[in-house]
Amino acid sequence: MSRSSLRFAIPLALFGVLVVVLAIGIKDSPDKDLIPSPLIGKPAPSFSLPSLTDPGQKVSSAQLRGHWYLFNVWGTWCISCRMEQAMLLKIKQAGVVPLVGLDWRDDPSVAREYLKKEGDPYQTVAVDHDGSEAIMWGVYGAPETFLVSPQGIVVYKYIGPITERAWQRDILPRLPLAPAAAGASSSS
Repeated sequence: MSRSSLRFAIPLALFGVLVVVLAIGIKDSPDKDLIPSPLIGKPAPSFSLPSLTDPGQKVSSAQLRGHWYLFNVWGTWCISCRMEQAMLLKIKQAGVVPLVGLDWRDDPSVAREYLKKEGDPYQTVAVDHDGSEAIMWGVYGAPETFLVSPQGIVVYKYIGPITERAWQRDILPRLPLAPAAAGASSSS
């Protein structure tokens, strides 16, 4: 190898090693999906929005007070939201914590048809036509899910489709559960 080609090969090789080391570090990082939310430890935004499934009714934060719940921001246009649908149905079946949906910037008739066809994991679904409620929650994109305490405090925010691993590792441990209830989700 000539001296001039060696001059380029060494930095290129070092750059390649650096890329591999960084890629491994990012892949194995436990916090790679975590974008801290300024809402953690603070009251969840108050809201009163139209219900997706009960026309003429409202879904409000006041109705949810006194109960743990997962607030899941989704839309039928969101491919990742469709990916998490089976897991959301599994969470509903486990009966550990209710899911409250926020149908974000969606056509309500398309959303109702989607839930009818694919299964409805939600206790209730609020409609956010213009996206203003999602902004109040600090949503960057769908899906995003917030764990809210009975006192109305945001305990945790998960970004992306909830997986079995995220459910077991990130969400269940934050709920006040008996050990038998935690295991219910993995047996289905």
